[in-house]
Amino acid sequence: MSETIIEAVKSKYGSVANIGLSTDHQGVKAVAEAFGYSPEELASIPAEANMGLSCGNPTATANLRPGETVVDLGSGGGLDVFLAARKVGPTGKAIGIDMTPEMLDLARRNAEKSGLTNVEFHRATIDRLPLPDASVDCVISNCVINLAPDKPAVFREIARVLKPEGRLAVSDIALKRELPPELGDDLMAYVGCIAGAIPIEDYRRGLIEAGFALVEVIDSGADLNAYAKVENQAACCPPPASSSSPLAVVDEGCCSVGPAAVVDEALHARLADLLKRYDVNDYAASVKVFAVKPQ
Repeated sequence: MSETIIEAVKSKYGSVANIGLSTDHQGVKAVAEAFGYSPEELASIPAEANMGLSCGNPTATANLRPGETVVDLGSGGGLDVFLAARKVGPTGKAIGIDMTPEMLDLARRNAEKSGLTNVEFHRATIDRLPLPDASVDCVISNCVINLAPDKPAVFREIARVLKPEGRLAVSDIALKRELPPELGDDLMAYVGCIAGAIPIEDYRRGLIEAGFALVEVIDSGADLNAYAKVENQAACCPPPASSSSPLAVVDEGCCSVGPAAVVDEALHARLADLLKRYDVNDYAASVKVFAVKPQ
C-alpha cells in the first residue's frame, strides 16, 4: 500500500507542478496568506514557487540565522527554500528535497529567476535523505510529512541529519479526532494531505521516540477550508466538451491563471467535493511543530 501511496503522490503533485498555479492566481495567493505568508514574502520570490499547497509558514517559526544550513522536506516549487535562503544569507545554504521530477524542474527554473546562489535541490524521498549525519542546522517542511507512509522513518532521518542542538520547524496537518471512513479510506484525500495525517499526540510521541526534546505540536487555529479558495477558482472552468483528457485548459477570463494553465480535476475536484460535505476543521488541524535534537 505504501508504494501505491507514493506513486499516487508523485503522480498528482507532478501534475500540479505543470498546471501553472502561482501567486498570480488570486485563489492561490489567498491560500498562502491564510496560512501565514505576508504579501511582502510572496512578492520577494518567483510567483510560480507558490501553488497554494501550504498549511503554514515554517520559515516564520524556524528562527533562521545567517550562515546556517536549512533543509526543506518536500520542497515543491521552492517557496520555503527561497524564503529560507534569504534568511540564512550568502554564507548559509537552503536545500530542497523532493521526489517529484516535475517539481524539481520547476524549483530549479524558479531558482534561476530568483537570482539566489545559495540554494540547491535534490531528488529523494524524505525518509532517505542524501545528506551526511549531523550536517544541518534546521529542518523545515510544509504540509508534506503527513504524506509519508512511514512517519517514524522520517522522524529518525531528520534526527540523523541534524547537528546536536539542531531544530525542526514544521507546518503540517494532524488529526484532532478520527476521520470518517470516506475521508480516511480515500486515496485522493491522502494525496490532498487529509487522510495521511496522524493524531496530534502520535505526532508528538513519534518525535520523542526518534530522540527529540522540547517537542511542541500546536494547533495554529488556521481554517483548513481555505483550500477551497483554490478549488472554487478551478471549478469555474469545466473541461471542454470535445476533450477526453482529465486535464482541462483554463480560460484566462474565468480563473485568471493564463491560457496555458490546466486544472488537475482528479485532485482539485475530488477535494472540493470532500470539502463541501465535511468541515475538515472538525477532524484535523494545521499544526506548528517544533523540536530540538539534544546534545
